[in-house]
Amino acid sequence: MPRPNPAKEVEKWNNAHQVGASVDYRSFKGAEPKRTVTTSPAQVLGGHTAVVFLEGISGSVAISHCTPA
Repeated sequence: MPRPNPAKEVEKWNNAHQVGASVDYRSFKGAEPKRTVTTSPAQVLGGHTAVVFLEGISGSVAISHCTPA
């Protein structure tokens, strides 16, 4: 299975979601979601992970942990 291309993931996310979009964030698989909003466009972190910053969450989070609300 090929690895995801983070730049393409970022482009897809940013085309679909503006800064301030509501998302449900899960810190790990099966966790209760926390409703919050994005505070930045998505970006590639370290050349390998598509991330976004969220209100009330310290640091960046992988967009794979976010579901549009």
